[in-house]
Amino acid sequence: MGRTTSVAAGSSLRTAIAGVGMIGQVHLDAVRRNGAPVVGVSASTPARAKEAAAALGVERAFDSSQALVTSDDVDVVHICTPNGAHAELAELALRAGKHVVCEKPLTTSGATADALAALAAETGLVAAVPFVYRYHPMAAEARARVRDGRAGDVRLVHGHYLQDWLSEPDDTNWRVDTAAGGPSRAFADIGSHWCDLVEWVTGHRIAELTAVSQTVDRTAEGAPVRPDTEDVVQLLFRTDRGATGTVTVSQISPGRKNRLWFEVDGTRTSLAFDQENPESLFVGSRGENAAVLRDPAVLSPVAARLSVVPGGHPMGYLDCFAAFVREVHAAIRAPRAADGPAADTTWGTYPTFDDAARMVRLTEAVLGSAADRSWKEVS
Repeated sequence: MGRTTSVAAGSSLRTAIAGVGMIGQVHLDAVRRNGAPVVGVSASTPARAKEAAAALGVERAFDSSQALVTSDDVDVVHICTPNGAHAELAELALRAGKHVVCEKPLTTSGATADALAALAAETGLVAAVPFVYRYHPMAAEARARVRDGRAGDVRLVHGHYLQDWLSEPDDTNWRVDTAAGGPSRAFADIGSHWCDLVEWVTGHRIAELTAVSQTVDRTAEGAPVRPDTEDVVQLLFRTDRGATGTVTVSQISPGRKNRLWFEVDGTRTSLAFDQENPESLFVGSRGENAAVLRDPAVLSPVAARLSVVPGGHPMGYLDCFAAFVREVHAAIRAPRAADGPAADTTWGTYPTFDDAARMVRLTEAVLGSAADRSWKEVS
């Protein structure tokens, strides 16, 4: 095991980011919004890293991501590379004593994800995955209303996560390639976000499921090509606490840019959240329906703390990312006690490698069910 990076009180958390695509730049913005220096980046080639460093105002360009995650000049590593590289880089970083933020999926196999989660626990380092939709104030409000009993017992959970960026025949991306993206695309990329969020909101865990998937032909050099990864997944599930649910996940739904929508139907009220319209929460009942607006003065304490601007000043995805990084930094500075939450955090728990490993195992169950048309249990 490598030397554990120590952070002196009051010092800055030196952060480096492996991968400078769209999501790498989102991570960079979130780190900077929390006042931490981004000391270096890496990319697919040394030349690309130098170009990106110059464009992003970062001082150092690492020749490789492996060099970045093991550098003595780095405290916190953000891994934003294609999925196939996550496992190697996360293991190298942990063994070098670095705190790690790794994009999902954590790995492309459940066994490897479980091993990484165990390694993270062994090191005692902060190892987080940005399931950032947990940080929408109104999603947190839905959680509070379930957890304090206002919604009643959860009976039904349903929704969808729809995008359209791969809906045209010639649309492509590295995620379509199993070597870079892994055996699942739509579910691992966005379905995992939906499932993590509704499990976090409800306190239920998906215990068994059955799934169907769909893959559409694409065009390469004028000829039709059938990718190895799915474009659509539809899921029917039962939870460990007796609720049932459904979700549709698609990256080929024209006009839907990033519509993560869920509804939780309890015995007293229903709660619905739409990530594309995140400033309100639908609260329905037999007597009357309401749209609860994001106003810190009327929200639960957790949702209010996430509301960093007054009501009427819209908050969005980048604010969620900044809140996630803020909590990760707080956890690094005030490590979690064995019998309690970390000090000075939003609610004492950021999404961990354990959470991410569960989503990898869930993805494997989805792929297995879609392949043999059976029900699968989820560990």
